[in-house]
Formats: sequence, C-alpha cells, structure tokens
Amino acid sequence: MERQALIARKHEVRRRLERAQRELERLQALPSTWRTRRRIGGLQREIDRLMAEEHTLRLAIDQSS
Repeated sequence: MERQALIARKHEVRRRLERAQRELERLQALPSTWRTRRRIGGLQREIDRLMAEEHTLRLAIDQSS
C-alpha cells in the first residue's frame, strides 16, 4: 500500500477509535444492565482491534518513508 493510502487509513481508524471511546464513556455512565454490559464489552473489543490496527499502520507508514 502506498504511503498516502496508509496515512488516510490511519486517520479513518483514529476517527473510528475516538468515536468508539466516546460511546464507551457514554455507556459506562448509564445504569448497568445486561444490554449495556454486552455493548460495553463489544466496544472494548472494537477499541482494542482499532488500536492494534492503528499501531500496525504507524509501523507501515514509518517503513514506507
């Protein structure tokens, strides 16, 4: 993948990560129900995946220069 495409993808991943973190904070402020706990778990897994992808993209960007 070319460097500009990697950078664009990293920005998209960063936006999705920030949106997921805001949603997680919002859900954590709600009363705990099985639905909110399930959604919180899903968001935490998504955040972990996005963080790993962002890290991989950073490395690929560094290697492409």
